[in-house]
Amino acid sequence: MVEPQPHRVTLPNGLRVVLAPDAEPGSTSPGGPPVVGVSVHYDVGFRSEPEGRTGFAHLFEHLMFQGSESLEKLAHFRHVQGSGGIFNGSTHQDYTDYFQVLPSNALERALFLEADRMRAPRLTEENLRNQVDVVKEEIRLNVLNRPYGGFPWILLPPVLYSTFANAHNGYGDFTDLERATVDDCAAFFDTYYAPGNAVLTITGDIDVDHATDLVHKHFGDVPARSVPERPSFAEPAPSGELRDRHQDPHAPLPAVALGYRLPDPVGELDEYLANVVLAAVLSDGDASRLQQRLVYRDSLVVDVHAGAGLMGAPLDARDPDTFTITAIHSPEVTTDRVVDAVDSELERLATEGPTAEELSRVTARWSAGLHRDHDRLVSRTLDLGSTELLHGRAELVGELPARVGAVTAEEVASAAKALRPEARAVLEIEPTSEADGGAA
Repeated sequence: MVEPQPHRVTLPNGLRVVLAPDAEPGSTSPGGPPVVGVSVHYDVGFRSEPEGRTGFAHLFEHLMFQGSESLEKLAHFRHVQGSGGIFNGSTHQDYTDYFQVLPSNALERALFLEADRMRAPRLTEENLRNQVDVVKEEIRLNVLNRPYGGFPWILLPPVLYSTFANAHNGYGDFTDLERATVDDCAAFFDTYYAPGNAVLTITGDIDVDHATDLVHKHFGDVPARSVPERPSFAEPAPSGELRDRHQDPHAPLPAVALGYRLPDPVGELDEYLANVVLAAVLSDGDASRLQQRLVYRDSLVVDVHAGAGLMGAPLDARDPDTFTITAIHSPEVTTDRVVDAVDSELERLATEGPTAEELSRVTARWSAGLHRDHDRLVSRTLDLGSTELLHGRAELVGELPARVGAVTAEEVASAAKALRPEARAVLEIEPTSEADGGAA
């Protein structure tokens, strides 16, 4: 993995810039391929959308690709693909990101495209109505008409959390999406898409000084706007076990999700990383605790997974975040049998901790996976940008393998002890069919 050495620039309009070249000036080590990554992370995710506007942050991500101040609809696609590049965007709990990966001689094109839509996206009634329909179709495809759709990231939060910000459906309710107006979109842009609320990341085959000049050229005249005060989404942890059931007309087998509150990813990073290691001990690979107990020994489930992070990836959100354990099991096995077996393994880990061999194996696998991911320029670019935005330190990306490798058996045992039955959510997925009275 190329270890990027971040350089920082902050423009007068507040835009924070992270530049991570493959090779430093004067370095004797070879650089990477002639490719650059460009991403912009805005400090707004679906936890920031107002009540009555569920799914708005994701809808706005779509609108940012529908033309801008100088470009017509679909021009962004054409310019990136015409350069031989790729692009996309995604909405998360606490941020929205946009990225391009292109040949390094197309760097200026990517910066122009991002600056132009940061300055003024093309917000029209036609674009809005079209993208509402696109998002609704995406929800049908990925949630409503898919087995286990929204499980657990949409269905578990309303059980574990009580506030709208933490509990609501970030994909969106059809009624809320249809009520959205162009004025709503303009207000959302003015509030959250200011340059001072964003991080621009440039990685790969770049010269830092030249890239910095291009950033000033294209982003320097984007008007500064006030940046909203970042709210706290904190809420009390559950004081008892919370349970709910969801009927799924497409699920072939029952399933269960357990949700627990995690330590603060920013303020309690070492404790959080102990939970990352705990998740790997529980379900990473055939030798993991839950695979061995629930799949191979007791034949209780056909699939089981543990993870730190509601959206399936660790360190992807601020506080509060969620530790999840999910399992799919046969109808002959009750939910309580599965949950009891999970509790038994957690209690054993809390009492004994992982073995030295387990700890060595899972931390090595986790670090190798991170290095493998960061060999891909797009992953490296996005992780540097999100880490700078959430933690204020893009350097943390390069430090994570060592920090995870330093997690001790005692810290993993402490993390397991904190996953208590009296402070969790239990969500059951019940297969149904229309003939059984299930929803279509």
